[in-house]
Parts: sequence; C-alpha cells; structure tokens
Amino acid sequence: MAQFRYIVDDVDAAIAFYADKLGFVLEEQYGPAMAILNRDDLQLWVAGPPASASKAMPNGTKPTPGGWGRIVIIVDDLAALVASLKSDNVTFRNEIVKGPGGQQILCDDPSGNPVELFEPD
Repeated sequence: MAQFRYIVDDVDAAIAFYADKLGFVLEEQYGPAMAILNRDDLQLWVAGPPASASKAMPNGTKPTPGGWGRIVIIVDDLAALVASLKSDNVTFRNEIVKGPGGQQILCDDPSGNPVELFEPD
C-alpha cells in the first residue's frame, strides 16, 4: 500500500472532503493533528498545524498546503463526479483535459492541495 501525506489547514475539513466526496474511509484520527484515510491501495495521511510534519524546518521554512505534487484517483465516470463536486462548490484548477490514456481534471481539497481525478480510456 502506498502512503501519501498532505499538509492541511484543518484535519476535520480534510476528512469530510476525502471521505464524503472522494470515497476514502477514515482509519484513524489523532484529534486536530492528523488522520489516516484509505481508498483502495492508497493511504492518505493528512497532517494539521499541531502535527510534527507541520513543524518548521531547521532553516525556518514551514510546510504549507498546495503546490503541484498530487495524488491521482482513478474514477469510472469523470463527468458525473465533476458535476457533483462542482455542485458542492469544490474548486477546480482547470477543465477536463483529454489525452492519449484518458481524461483528467485537477481539483483542490479544502486546504488547496491538488487532487487529480482520472478516467482511463
């Protein structure tokens, strides 16, 4: 199983987004500091401000949400999921893009971390 960590602003909001909207299952939660969610063979660790993963580096740089590194979630019906997420006011970075292997779109979790939704051909 692959593990992936995102730094988030709010662990409860991250849990609601990934569990309620993207089909993850909450495995464990450590208060406002961290939670572990599973979806198929992916384990997502979300770390909030009190988590050790959110502490400043020795040079003072503080980990923050966002960027372009992302998890990829394979979906069966991209158009339907996108419509549902848009009706829930989820933010998208682009429109659906079609490529040689399928189609994809990027949405943001509540902290601004990108999530790629991908429907293979």
